[in-house]
Amino acid sequence: MAYLTNDALLNIGFKALGNNVKISDKASVYDPELIEIGDNSRIDDFCVISGNIKIGRNVHITPQCLVAGGRPGIIIEDFSTLAYGVKVFTQSDDYSGVTMTNSTIPSAFKNEIEGKVYLKKHTIIGANSTIFPNVTLDQGTSVGANSLVLESTEAWSIYVGSPARKIKNRRKELLKLEEQYLREEG
Repeated sequence: MAYLTNDALLNIGFKALGNNVKISDKASVYDPELIEIGDNSRIDDFCVISGNIKIGRNVHITPQCLVAGGRPGIIIEDFSTLAYGVKVFTQSDDYSGVTMTNSTIPSAFKNEIEGKVYLKKHTIIGANSTIFPNVTLDQGTSVGANSLVLESTEAWSIYVGSPARKIKNRRKELLKLEEQYLREEG
């Protein structure tokens, strides 16, 4: 995987760009003036990142993810991970058939669902999962592969399924490791 050089990253025109950020030369970034990326974060091959997005430090967005912030926005806090093929949306059409759908149709003929998505610190989302608009994944949430998250989650909990449901609490030992990592990093 080839990453963009620091000069190339600076020329993209991000709203804010931290140190040691790595973005694949095969990733697509739209509306960079609305996007903030924190230190040590990484975006891999074939990701699409667009709209109003704030990415914290040490966030990893693995290959083939879609992070569509749109107008409402997405916040991804520190130490969070989106595994292969995760999709995060802040806007969605009404699929009921009551209104028209798709981006080519004026909003007067549609009923889009919109809402901010908030992925709090230490969130990890398993491969091919989808996060819908107006959802908060509370601190330490773990979402299993192929899950569909339609509602906000409880902190330090593990969710799986379609729709996602809580199966158990998540352990917190990683918080001590975070403290150690930050001390050693200086």
